[in-house]
Amino acid sequence: MTVTLEQPARALLITAEDREVPVPASLRYSSDDPLAVHLDFPADISLNGDMVTWTFSRGLLEEGVQAPAGAGDVHIWPCGRFRTVVELHSPYGMALLRFEKAALQRFLLRSYAVVAAGREELGPALDRGLTSLLGGV
Repeated sequence: MTVTLEQPARALLITAEDREVPVPASLRYSSDDPLAVHLDFPADISLNGDMVTWTFSRGLLEEGVQAPAGAGDVHIWPCGRFRTVVELHSPYGMALLRFEKAALQRFLLRSYAVVAAGREELGPALDRGLTSLLGGV
């Protein structure tokens, strides 16, 4: 049985002018893909009018709320005692988003109630990933 968690996450987009613009976002976790978390943004805020989802490891999120973490397209680090910054890189540019640390930690705790750390079964997720990558070949 698949269990999916969704939690609205109040994000503030930090602009080049150091303004903070509220951005609707949602955190999602599924027992079908136990190593990943998904950060969803609605279509009305994207450049091309499509819903946008960023997927990265649950371990990266957990590490990033405590200390700077990440490589490649996603970087996460604490911003003071009560906030966490998520930096997203794409071919279209970079976005800095600030979240309440407590909301991210609450989401992580809920995800670990679904699939405990170290109990992730990789077989099905690996099969889906390879099928997607190889196009069913």
